[in-house]
Amino acid sequence: MANGYSDARHTPFPVGLTHSLLRAVTGALFLQHGVQKLFGLLVDPSRPWNGPPPMLTQFWIAGVLETFGGALIVLGLLTRPVAFLLAGEMAVAYFQAHLPRGPFPIRNGGEHVVLFCFVYLFLVAAGGGPYSIDAILRARRARR
Repeated sequence: MANGYSDARHTPFPVGLTHSLLRAVTGALFLQHGVQKLFGLLVDPSRPWNGPPPMLTQFWIAGVLETFGGALIVLGLLTRPVAFLLAGEMAVAYFQAHLPRGPFPIRNGGEHVVLFCFVYLFLVAAGGGPYSIDAILRARRARR
């Protein structure tokens, strides 16, 4: 009953669809940040890519979380635990990189980080929605 309905089968269509779209679009946007960091794809042409970050550095870990976590969020697989990790990553990013520049996200460039964090917190609470691999797996378990 995490989404206010007894289960995904009883979620009204527009609510379930928009929930799942929010999850998938957020994951796709997040994944793009990861492929920039790890593979140099989708980078700004005016800023040359200097290769992948050294393994196990904070920047590399962020790239791995964003790439693979974003992909899992798009699919709606392991949504709650992955969203929890990604919300934590965004909280760390905000406090380390943005808050030192000032308290207001609009002035310190952190509004996208805050938005990602709170969308992921929503997904921790609500799950992946009715159109996710999590929902398919949950339905299979219920039939057994």
